[in-house]
Amino acid sequence: MIAASNITLRLGKKALFEDVNIKFTEGNCYGLIGANGAGKSTFLKILTGQIEPTKGDVIITPGQRLSFLEQDHFKYDEYPVLDTVIMGNKRLYEIMKEKDAIYAKEDFTEEDGIKASELEAEFATMNGWEAESDAATMLNGLGIDTEYHYTLMKDLNGSLKVKVLLAQALFGNPDILLLDEPTNHLDLDAIEWLEEFLINFNNTVIVVSHDRYFLNKVCTHIADIDYGKIQLYAGNYDFWYESSQLLIRQMKEANKKKEEKIKELQDFIQRFSANASKSKQATSRKRALEKIELDDIRPSSRKYPYIDFRPNREIGNDVLVVDGISKTIDGVKVLDNISFIVGHDDKIAFVGSNEAATTTLFRILVGEIEPDEGSFKWGVTTSQAYFPKDSGAEFNSDSTIVEWLTQYSPDPDTTYVRGFLGRMLFAGDDGMKKVKVLSGGEKVRCLLSKMMISGANILIFDDPTNHLDMESITALNNGLIKFPGVTLFTSHDHQFIQTTANRIMEIMPNGQLIDKMTTYDEYLASDEMAKKRQGVVDNVAEEDED
Repeated sequence: MIAASNITLRLGKKALFEDVNIKFTEGNCYGLIGANGAGKSTFLKILTGQIEPTKGDVIITPGQRLSFLEQDHFKYDEYPVLDTVIMGNKRLYEIMKEKDAIYAKEDFTEEDGIKASELEAEFATMNGWEAESDAATMLNGLGIDTEYHYTLMKDLNGSLKVKVLLAQALFGNPDILLLDEPTNHLDLDAIEWLEEFLINFNNTVIVVSHDRYFLNKVCTHIADIDYGKIQLYAGNYDFWYESSQLLIRQMKEANKKKEEKIKELQDFIQRFSANASKSKQATSRKRALEKIELDDIRPSSRKYPYIDFRPNREIGNDVLVVDGISKTIDGVKVLDNISFIVGHDDKIAFVGSNEAATTTLFRILVGEIEPDEGSFKWGVTTSQAYFPKDSGAEFNSDSTIVEWLTQYSPDPDTTYVRGFLGRMLFAGDDGMKKVKVLSGGEKVRCLLSKMMISGANILIFDDPTNHLDMESITALNNGLIKFPGVTLFTSHDHQFIQTTANRIMEIMPNGQLIDKMTTYDEYLASDEMAKKRQGVVDNVAEEDED
C-alpha cells in the first residue's frame, strides 16, 4: 500500500496540489490522468521521493519495495543490458556484486566465508539464481533479442533503451510499481506484452498514460487530477469518462431543480411578505431559501483542441500507385519490392515492429528521399500534407508561431492564421512564442495547424500521437474519423488505429508487405496473420480476396 496524506505542493504562489489524500492498495492498477500541466508526473515523483512536497507525507507499508520507470535514458550507459535490468531490485544486485567481490579475493578468510554464506542464503531467498533468466525472459518479451543482453546500454538506440528501463522497473516483482508513460516508444507487440504483464500483476500499480486502449485494458481504477485535487473512480478509463460526465449532468440537473425552488420561494416571499396573514409563511420560506445551496460546478481544466481537416478539392479515383519500391539504408534492406494501390476511401494504418521501414516509405512518398528501385505515382487530383516522425529541423528558427504558420498559409492575413492557431489552443500572446522553445506537445499542435491550413486531401502521419495529451489525441482521432480524404498513418495508440483505419499494412522485418482490408482488431485476431508474423508462411505479400 502507498498513500498520500495531506499532500500540498506549491510552486511559487501556485499550488499544484492542495491537501491531497488518496490511498493506492494491493491488487489494483490505478490510471493517473489529467490535462497537460495538471501534475501527473510530478505527483509520481512525490510518491517516489524524488520531489519533496511543501506539506504532507507519503506513507508506504513497511518492508514493501517500490519500483519506478527511470526517465534518465543515459544513467546506465556504462552497464550491460542484463545488469541494468537486475538493478531494478537494488538489494539483489548489491548481493550479486558483493558475492563476486568476496569470491574474487586471493586471500579468502574465514570471515569472508561466513559473509559469503550469509549472502548466499539471502540471495537464494530472493530467487537470485533465477535473476538472469527472469531478466532475459522479460527482455525477450519486450522484443529485445538475446544478442543485445550483454551489450552496453550506451550502444543501444533510444527505443531499445526505453524497453530495457521498462524491464528494470518490472523486474523482481516489486510491491509498488509506478510507470510514467510506459507505452511511449514501444511497438504494438511490446505494448501487448506489457498489457498482459500488468493484468497478471498482483501488487499495486500506478500508471500515467495517454493511451486510452491501454488504460481500459489494465486499469481497475482511475485517479483524476483536476484543479489540484485527485478524485478516485472505480473502473477503467471509459467507465471514468461516463461516470464523470454523469456526475456533471446530475449536478446540473440538481442545480436546475434548486434554482426552480429558489424562484418559487422568492416569488412567494415577494408576494406575501407585506401580508399580515401570510407573514409567518413568508418568514418560513425565507429560512428555507437561506438553506438552499447550489452545487459548485467547476469546469474541467481539460482543453480540447478543434481539429478539422477540410480538403480544398475532392479526391478522384486515381490516388496512389506504388510499384516495386525497394530501399536499403545503412546496409539493411528495409523495403523489398513493395507494391500497392491506394483507393479514394482508404484510411491505411501501417503497423508492426519495423518502424524504420514505414518512415522510409513515407519519406519516399513525400519526395524527401529516392527509392533504390521501383516507382510511385500520385493521382492528379491529390495534394499531400505530411507529419514527420522527427520534426526537429522544422522548428530550428527564430520565427514566432504566427510567422512560422503564415509561411504555409494560402492567405497571409494574420487574423486568418491566428484562427487556425486558436483552434489548437494557441490563444492571444501564445502565438508570439518562438518556435524553437516549444514543448513536444506544442510542436505537434503546430504541425497539425500546418496540415489543416494546407487543405490537403491526402494526410500522411508518422506517429502523431507521441507528446499529445489525452484530449488532443481524442480530438485528432475524431478529426481523422470524419476526414473525407485518404489517410496513411502509423501510431502506437491501439484505439486510434482501430477507430480510424479500414485497411492494415504491415512491412515485415524482411522488407515485404502484408496488406489486408480489415480493422485492426480483426487483423490481430486473424490466425493467418499470426502465422505470417511468426514467419510460418513464406508468402507474406497478399491482396485481400474481397
